[in-house]
Amino acid sequence: MRTKYIFVIGGVLSGVGKGITTASIGRIFKNRGFNVSAVKIDPYINVDAGTMNPVEHGEVFVTEDGDETDQDIGNYERFLDENILSVNYMTTGRVYLSVIQKERSMGYKGHCVQVVPHVPMEVIERIKTAAKKAAAEIMVVEVGGTVGEYENILYLEAARMMKLDNPDDVAFVLVSYLPVPGHLGEMKTKPTQHAARALNNCGIQPDFIIARGKYELDKPRREKLAFFCWLPSRECVISVPDMPTTYEIPLLLEKNKFCQLLAKKLSIDLGDKYDTQWDKFIAKMKTAERKIKIAVVGKYFSTGDFTLADSYTSVIHAVKHACWKNGVVADMTWIDSEDYEKNPKKVKELAKYGALIVPGGFGTRGIEGIITAIRWARENNLPYLGLCYGMQLASVEFARNVLGYADAHTVECASESKHLIININLTQKENVKNNRYGGTMRLGAYNCVLKKGSAAQKLYGEEKISERHRHRYEFDNKFRAEMEAKGMEVVGINPESDLVEIIQFKNHPFFVGTQFHPEFKSRPLRAHPLFDGLIKAALGK
Repeated sequence: MRTKYIFVIGGVLSGVGKGITTASIGRIFKNRGFNVSAVKIDPYINVDAGTMNPVEHGEVFVTEDGDETDQDIGNYERFLDENILSVNYMTTGRVYLSVIQKERSMGYKGHCVQVVPHVPMEVIERIKTAAKKAAAEIMVVEVGGTVGEYENILYLEAARMMKLDNPDDVAFVLVSYLPVPGHLGEMKTKPTQHAARALNNCGIQPDFIIARGKYELDKPRREKLAFFCWLPSRECVISVPDMPTTYEIPLLLEKNKFCQLLAKKLSIDLGDKYDTQWDKFIAKMKTAERKIKIAVVGKYFSTGDFTLADSYTSVIHAVKHACWKNGVVADMTWIDSEDYEKNPKKVKELAKYGALIVPGGFGTRGIEGIITAIRWARENNLPYLGLCYGMQLASVEFARNVLGYADAHTVECASESKHLIININLTQKENVKNNRYGGTMRLGAYNCVLKKGSAAQKLYGEEKISERHRHRYEFDNKFRAEMEAKGMEVVGINPESDLVEIIQFKNHPFFVGTQFHPEFKSRPLRAHPLFDGLIKAALGK
């Protein structure tokens, strides 16, 4: 079967669910046995997402092969249960860099290199290369942002060119928001009509519209959208209102026979095969009623008067996966670590939670508040999981309050300290010295050997694992023997470098810190062992 390409394009505003739509389309085809992959196009000039502020852009998701990508790559991995690699992610910066490098090395054989057609041709080549490497029968391509943005014109031109070359192999899905102005109380279709017209101006006619909004789309508006956006029938307008969880979207698409509609458009024989794993997962998820309270103490929650959780999307999903596996519902509370810096006594509120998570981060802001929370969890037997910075600061807290090194710290925050428990990775010193920050951290999957009989080893069920990293700083091994003698166990080591990967504390129901990011490998159908262990400990508490 020739690869079929489904382009998912946004209308009206961003953040309404293009990534989840892309992942869900992939899932409904995977349920039928097709080999599916997905590509994310980010219109930013940034070469990757690694240097973007997580408050503004959301989580930086790290792939198995060490690429720093948009958080939607994480959505694709969770829905498809497949590793999505760096070849499946592109940015404007990455595309232009490639074109310029080709020109400098005579890749265009002396011809004049132009924005059109050479940039769209580079985009097409990247999409097809990703499809080939994944052996994809269905490739779903998400174009970031919205159709009306100037920076998306070249990507839409690439999509138009692909449709022109192989009209039976390309379909277009417009994901658009239908607002209900409070003073009117009526759902309005006009913004989506304008979005469809803007897409027409780029030479593209949407084949389907995913109508997003708070409410179900009614028949009159479905018919109006089909008529004014030049769709063949109202069945081509798929209503996707807000759902309790995004994982239910594939089932909603199935209910609307979207897979059959896409298959007809792309001349795909669906056959009779259907995998029910996803359906069973949703059914089990919906039976969970008991709530477990989880505190997440971090530093990337606040933006003006709003609190956002996008900075820790993968952590949120990993907690939910583990909760559903254990038949409970996650009740997560976001605690800004600066609150505990301003009022340390407030940390006693952690007593009402079943577990504490400290996710990754960078910089000095809010650090003392995090250390205050970690100490409370250690001394009061609150199940704890520290991820990357959460593991590093747990080591610092232990050195301060158990070993008695009052100045113990991480070199990132206090380079003058005599007790730098966390020091810079030697391979990173030159990068920092020369301000090389983009794509230079310890990134991607690394091996880890687990101590036999440790809590981590029992949870994984094996002694050698591989997990994904994103950091510059490491536990300094010169403090290792002293800290282990006082009750902090090193139970995970990278065999190639002898770097510390996992710590745990003795005489504690569950206190685990990881230098890596286990959240990146958690899946709805396969909860991550460490998050599973945390939730089991929380339920025991």
